[in-house]
Amino acid sequence: QVHVVESGGGLVAPGGSLRLSCAASGTISSISAMGWYRQAPGKQRELVAVIFSTRSTNYAEAVKGRFTISRDNAKKTVALQMNSLKPEDTAVYYCRIGPPGDYWGQGTQVTVSS
Repeated sequence: QVHVVESGGGLVAPGGSLRLSCAASGTISSISAMGWYRQAPGKQRELVAVIFSTRSTNYAEAVKGRFTISRDNAKKTVALQMNSLKPEDTAVYYCRIGPPGDYWGQGTQVTVSS
């Protein structure tokens, strides 16, 4: 059984920063990919950023230069530092862990508004 829990969402003014954290617990090791996705109201879920066991990363064009993804393999955690936030970043952010397997967190709300 693997559990994925996100934290760190909230309300922030445009131009502000937030840091999201995600922790995986349970029987999982040698995690290849750890990533963040988001889903805004009325839109499909989309990839925000992913980091691989090699430390290579991929970012959505909309967040390049503003967001930074990082991971701690020993703690099985992944973080997303979000700077220069815009109203269009408002969404529910989901953490995704795997392979091995494919595990999702319950999501954390990020609202960017003045």
